[in-house]
Amino acid sequence: MPNERLRAALLQRAATPADLARHIGVDAKSVERWITQGRTPYRRHRFAAATFLGVEENYLWPEALPPEQHKAASQSEIVEIYPHRWTVPTDLWKRLFTEAQQEISILVFSGFFLADDPSMIKLLADKAKAGVRVRILLGDPDSEAVAQRGRDEGLDELFAAKIRNVIVLYRGLRQVEGVEFRLHGTTLYNSIYQADEQMIVNTHVYGAMASEAPVFHLRKIPGGDMVSTYLESYEKVWQLAAPLD
Repeated sequence: MPNERLRAALLQRAATPADLARHIGVDAKSVERWITQGRTPYRRHRFAAATFLGVEENYLWPEALPPEQHKAASQSEIVEIYPHRWTVPTDLWKRLFTEAQQEISILVFSGFFLADDPSMIKLLADKAKAGVRVRILLGDPDSEAVAQRGRDEGLDELFAAKIRNVIVLYRGLRQVEGVEFRLHGTTLYNSIYQADEQMIVNTHVYGAMASEAPVFHLRKIPGGDMVSTYLESYEKVWQLAAPLD
């Protein structure tokens, strides 16, 4: 069966099979067989190809890794687990975003603790000015999902008001080139704070505020699935969301 994912990844990179072959040091006919016949290359060649194309190895060859190795890699992505968001060291948030070189992506309903910190807003603005893409997804205060969350937390309409306050707090950051804001109306199962290969995931628990819920600190490694799963979820919400005027 042809490997259409590999073919598409080459097209997106505007690269040819010969380009990939030269980069990883194999014959161009071998790359053609990977595409047209679905052949699976050696591990070192899979890793080199995935790095060149900017995608995950297990995306291009999902059946290549044995289940045990796949599970071990995913577990290794867990850097730390915190019982509550308020137990996460304050400097971890800033270190996470400071180290970003390509992209910072945030998915929350309000994320008030970030918006209410002037030093954090300055950090995000500085990263955008340095060429880092900054994307922030906030809950649509007029959506049913936000209304339901307000009821769940016992805040009712105050929860939507909290988001509107955050939008005001981000007023200056919204004017910075390279920063994108969108509003979403999806059910928020987790808040996501991503910076390149690292990510903080704040789980949500019914009847509890986000600050009381457990948090995972993750770092992407080859063959792991946890970070990729959250990134795919983020992209789905981003596509459904509307730009914040």
